[in-house]
Amino acid sequence: MTDMLTYPDVVNFAVPFFIAAILIEIIWIATKHRGGRYEMQDAMTSLIMGAGSVASGIVLGFIAWGFFMFLWALTPLDLGTSAWVVLLCFVLDDLRYYWVHRFGHRIRWVWASHVNHHSSQHYNLTTALRQTWTGTFTFMMIVRAPLILLGFHPAMVLFVGGINLIYQFWIHTEAIGKMPRWFEAVMNTPSHHRVHHGRNARYLDANYAGVFIMWDKMFGTFVPEREDEKVDYGLVTNIGTFNPLRVAFHEWVAVLRDMTQPGLSLRQRFGYAINPPGWRHDNPQDGTATIKADYVRRHPDVAGTPGFEDYRA
Repeated sequence: MTDMLTYPDVVNFAVPFFIAAILIEIIWIATKHRGGRYEMQDAMTSLIMGAGSVASGIVLGFIAWGFFMFLWALTPLDLGTSAWVVLLCFVLDDLRYYWVHRFGHRIRWVWASHVNHHSSQHYNLTTALRQTWTGTFTFMMIVRAPLILLGFHPAMVLFVGGINLIYQFWIHTEAIGKMPRWFEAVMNTPSHHRVHHGRNARYLDANYAGVFIMWDKMFGTFVPEREDEKVDYGLVTNIGTFNPLRVAFHEWVAVLRDMTQPGLSLRQRFGYAINPPGWRHDNPQDGTATIKADYVRRHPDVAGTPGFEDYRA
């Protein structure tokens, strides 16, 4: 078995590209007066969050790697390192990303880690770098277990995951409108991902894709960006801070505060961790569903349109 397989750290190699692209976007916005907006404190918070994410990966990365190598020692399968195996691993890992990302919006424990990526009220390339410091504690590493047990080496799995993250960098921009129709049909694009970062009722919990938007179309979570409804970026309830520590940990604090309320049953305490954001023991509604239903009641003409297919006036 290929126990000592190694691949380059493609994300670190991409850092100069990230910096250059951010500078180009800033110049484009400044000269064209369109394509987004930069706010210095917000951008700095995103950059600090990115640096913190790298640091946490260095400090805590051994946990996931140790788990993956444990699984690799268990599996009798080894698919090797041919180009088609790497390509297959990339596609399957993108499917894995779709579900981890969807869990990140539907399970509050995972949302507590992912929420920082959505905390900016701006949408530019620095937003892509606003990454979690606490991903290890969500235990979403287990979703990669099937890939390793199927015979994809852990180093390969992490390598294609890095390429996935690099791809997602460029879609965090307003400077690019719609791509060619064939590309929009298959791939994740700035237009599709702008929807994902929207706090509009129509756009909530949509477009979880990493690279291939086809996953959202297959699993019923695709919502197209509309010219008549500009994306409003941020959280349903924005946190109103540029403090990186608050951005990184505010939802973890809120989860623990809710779970430790006096007088709750064990099931109710557990519910604050595993139910969707917005769930409360005294009003056990799905927060997103309630927001969408309320919006349709106020705007009955949108019932049945994209983002509101399951809602009637």
